[in-house]
Amino acid sequence: MNILEITFGLDDTQFDEDDRSAFATQLLPLLRNDCEAVVKADRTEDFNPESGSKPGFATLIGLLTAEVSMKSLKIFIDFLGDRLGDKPLKITVTKGNETVTIEAHSRQELEQLEEIALRMHQKLNPN
Repeated sequence: MNILEITFGLDDTQFDEDDRSAFATQLLPLLRNDCEAVVKADRTEDFNPESGSKPGFATLIGLLTAEVSMKSLKIFIDFLGDRLGDKPLKITVTKGNETVTIEAHSRQELEQLEEIALRMHQKLNPN
């Protein structure tokens, strides 16, 4: 199956840590329970935690990571757009060893994610 890893959160230059944390806390159960496009959703792990942090328990504040199949990407984008409207987001899409990061400040910009992911998929699977 063609799975994309999508990491996203509110733009940290426009929202404080509390707002970003509340965003993730509210959206995570919705992604897990209400979005059929999501294979898996969790808080985003911090792979470079501060010294003294417990291994495996460090997460990045306000960021979520969802695994979404290529065929369900449009459903995922619509789901986010319906719940977030025009809130500014930073989104990173990873497939294989390819990564693309975008900023979306409107639903229209968020919808460009589908085209970006499709180009990435075609680059990695040229046949």
